[in-house]
Parts: sequence; C-alpha cells; structure tokens
Amino acid sequence: MKPHKLAALVVLMALTAVTANSSGRDIYPDPAQAKADLAAALKTAAATHKRVLVDFGGNWCGDCQVLDIYFHNARNLPILEANFVLVHVNIGYNDANLDIAKRYQVPVEKGVPALAVLDEKGNLLYSQKKGEFEAMRRLQSSNVTDFLVQWKPVKPGCSTVMVTC
Repeated sequence: MKPHKLAALVVLMALTAVTANSSGRDIYPDPAQAKADLAAALKTAAATHKRVLVDFGGNWCGDCQVLDIYFHNARNLPILEANFVLVHVNIGYNDANLDIAKRYQVPVEKGVPALAVLDEKGNLLYSQKKGEFEAMRRLQSSNVTDFLVQWKPVKPGCSTVMVTC
C-alpha cells in the first residue's frame, strides 16, 4: 500500500474509532467554563511568555477529536507544550460561547474545529476564517505541525524558520 493511502487509512480508522467513542472522550469542558478557562490561560501565558491557542469545537465533532489526537502526538505535543497554552472552548451545538468566537473573529458557522492564536497579552494574532481545519479528518498531522511552528512565539536570538529553537 502506498504511504499516502496508508496514512489516509490510519486517519480514517482513528476518526471512526473516535467518533464511535466520542461520547466517552470529552475534550471540550462545559460551555460555562470557557470564560474562566480563557482568563486562566491568559494569566499563564503572560507568566510563561507563551501564546494562547484557542480551540473552538464540541465533543460531538469527529474532526475536533482528530485535531486533539494530532495535538497530542509525539511530534506536536512538545511544540504545543513549549509554546502555547491550549484552551478548548465548547460551542455546544453552535449555540454556546459564540460571543467569544466573535471576539476572536472566528466564524464557527464555517465549521469546527476552528482556532485562534493570541499573544501573551491576549491580542489576537490569527483566527481561522475559512474553516481551515473543519475537515481535519482529511488533513495530516503535519498540517498541525506546520500551524504550530508558524504561530509559536519567536524567542530572542532565534530565527522564525527554526523549528527546534
């Protein structure tokens, strides 16, 4: 089997397993927690000089489950932990925390998962406006790696193109 077809099969199997078990795997906390979680993340980011990665989605969303798997794989987790404070914002069934999505210019109606990146002071640096990760099941883990590397903070003395810096 060709490598790209094997990778697609693995992602499809993971998505199927995740979707079948999504009711037992809650990534997104109760929608009422979002504002407190976001405030805590901003406080942590300011203290640690990291960026805040705001992940809008819902536990019902298979693509959101796949994104979380990709966030936590061996390649992406070290980049995520070293550079970001991750906040999962539960949008319910497109009926919760829409004010937060609007504040960060994330049109969740175009699909989830959708991400926003904030600097350590809470300023918006990036928001997904076109549902870029909405079909996460069709993307690869490397797409998440590229995103994390692109939006991680640049540390003093480092080039913006250095992955390991």
